Amino acid sequence: MAAILLIFLLMLSIPSMNAGSPPSPGYWPSTKFRPMSFHYAFKSLWGFSHQSVDQNTLTIWLDRTSGSGFKSDRPFRSGYFGASIKVHPGYTAGVITAFYLSNSEVHPGFHDEVDIEFLGTTFGKPYTLQTNVYIRGSGDGEIIGREMKFHLWFDPTQDFHHYAIFWSPKEIIFLVDDVPIRRYQRKSDATFPLRSMWLYGSIWDASSWATEDGKYKADYNYQPFVAKFTSFKAGGCSAYSSPRCRPVSASPHRSGRLTMQQYKAMKWVQRYHLVYDYCNDHKRNHALTPECWN
Repeated sequence: MAAILLIFLLMLSIPSMNAGSPPSPGYWPSTKFRPMSFHYAFKSLWGFSHQSVDQNTLTIWLDRTSGSGFKSDRPFRSGYFGASIKVHPGYTAGVITAFYLSNSEVHPGFHDEVDIEFLGTTFGKPYTLQTNVYIRGSGDGEIIGREMKFHLWFDPTQDFHHYAIFWSPKEIIFLVDDVPIRRYQRKSDATFPLRSMWLYGSIWDASSWATEDGKYKADYNYQPFVAKFTSFKAGGCSAYSSPRCRPVSASPHRSGRLTMQQYKAMKWVQRYHLVYDYCNDHKRNHALTPECWN
């Protein structure tokens, strides 16, 4: 019995393989772009009374009367899009804080979208970071999502962390603190966003689905729900750029191809922190998501 107890205590003393931070990616694309002033690059879109800017930190909040959103002044056809974000602590079920690319205002009912979304949570449970890609209406009507969800290796309510979308004509890469967490390849024109998009951010009530498929709703006894954005970065080819504009890179390679060190960091995140992958969901109709076939 004493020997069994000793083995148990030794097991408790061994650190978890997923403890700590991911391996260094060896390259930090966020350092290649200068921070932008919110007022220089963005405009308020809705919930004007629910946002404020102080020393280039944008605060937006949700209460029972409204949420809030903002939008870039320019549309882009490729680029790097990042912001340092801090989300609300405590009970946030039903609340979505989002940073995303979209052309829904230009193509209503038939739009493209690339999402980073913080799905609110209940006490004692971690936020879920959801990444998603919609192509030409797959986010309208009958939804065909391409979700990959993560529990982060840190608490996103405690400090600012940098979240980014790299979108080139070949692939989309999602990054957290310059660590690639997901790569979505252009395997066909039908499954990849090719039309120009604007950069958006918002906080809103998505109680019908956000937290455990809508099991837990937004509780306005805990209002206001606050999100902070700073260190906005956006660079690449705008919709108005010359056709010769060269897409930016998320790696040291001009082609944008990730390095082996970046792949290693991404695989670590997906091994230890990925909690949902639509391609591995056997309840989904993968005839609608042919990129999952190989």
